Amino acid sequence: MPEQRGRTYHQNRVAETLREEISAMLEGQLSDPRINFGYVSEVVMAPGGKSARIYVAVDGDAKDEEEMLEGLEAARGYIRHQLLQRMGVRHIPELFFQVDHSEPVRARIDELLGRVERRNRQKEKLQRENAQVTGALEPEPSKRESE
Repeated sequence: MPEQRGRTYHQNRVAETLREEISAMLEGQLSDPRINFGYVSEVVMAPGGKSARIYVAVDGDAKDEEEMLEGLEAARGYIRHQLLQRMGVRHIPELFFQVDHSEPVRARIDELLGRVERRNRQKEKLQRENAQVTGALEPEPSKRESE
């Protein structure tokens, strides 16, 4: 069991290093005009460490995302060569780039949950107001018994 934990820890460290280094390259070292504003949101390593999926969040529309992926695919060899030099390891995993759509989805979920919460608050407010109104219209129990 300790071997598995060690292997997982190592892969997590490598993934984090890849994320940092590729992010630094995206910020200004890649001169392809198709590579515009974006950042590496996550790196997922394959269990054997032979490949890595790089999730890139792109600021822009679908066309910008497509251009960014094309630019990154074209620069894949350069990126791997730079990673090899920077990290000083024998093997750099095969890189696969993918657009990260989790942020817009997360924002939409937050928006929907906010709507549900507002609706629930409005229902509770109406129920309290209705309870106060019906309570004011009904005679008190002691007055009914005396009649």
